[in-house]
Amino acid sequence: MSDSPPRAVFAARLIQARQLRGLSQRALGDRMGLGKDTGSTRINRYEQQASAISFDSLIAVAQALDVPPAYLLADSPEMADAILALSGSPALARLVQVLRATPELADAALRLAELPNEERDKALAALRALPR
Repeated sequence: MSDSPPRAVFAARLIQARQLRGLSQRALGDRMGLGKDTGSTRINRYEQQASAISFDSLIAVAQALDVPPAYLLADSPEMADAILALSGSPALARLVQVLRATPELADAALRLAELPNEERDKALAALRALPR
């Protein structure tokens, strides 16, 4: 877990997501239905860590940015990336469920990923030949 306070984590993710969407603070506030002036002030206060966010507002911000609320609370870049990847891919989310339920399969997948390319290609070809 991060040593950063929760407000700092949220502020960093909020700025990152807003900038990736090409939105100003004012535009994000407007998308949230707060009006341009009120919205701009509120987003600025979140980003400057001057105000805490409520759960309802967290959901509204996430919806306006088209990201899962968990993304805005992720305490590391790796976790934030994983949350976005899982939210955008039902197949990947299912794979994670299967790997968590079957540790031996997760270990085998890691070993497979670490093989040199030629050996990995052979192993993948053998797996593809298995009946479904």
